Amino acid sequence: MLQTILAISGKPGLYKLVSRAKNSLIVEVLDDTHRRMPAFATDRITSLADIAMYTETDDVPLHKVLTGMKNLEEGKTSALDYKKASGDELREYFAKILPDFDRDRVHNSDIKKLIQWYNILISNGISDFDEEMTPTEGDNIDDRKE
Repeated sequence: MLQTILAISGKPGLYKLVSRAKNSLIVEVLDDTHRRMPAFATDRITSLADIAMYTETDDVPLHKVLTGMKNLEEGKTSALDYKKASGDELREYFAKILPDFDRDRVHNSDIKKLIQWYNILISNGISDFDEEMTPTEGDNIDDRKE
């Protein structure tokens, strides 16, 4: 089943789109509570399908990075404790997943957030990232006509 997984700026964790209201989206927190709440346009909502990681050549869609992480971790949550890991440990770990990542533009906080998101998704039974996070047609800026 195709789901829309969202990140909301300024709020921790990930959210699943449940419904659309008149002036907001109804989202469900991907945690043990599964609490539902409204998310408004002022919240700066981003679909994980629209996020990419910087590399030395082209940007790599997030779902491919998460799939690489799943292959490295054999489908389990991350073995690296991102909260206690040093910057060098984070970069060494991420180099195993995406060897040619742009070391200037990918920050330690980006790697921490990626590991956190991966753990949340795996804990909630979302592991087929290529299918779950395929960009929606027509909603992307590149698809819009001038």
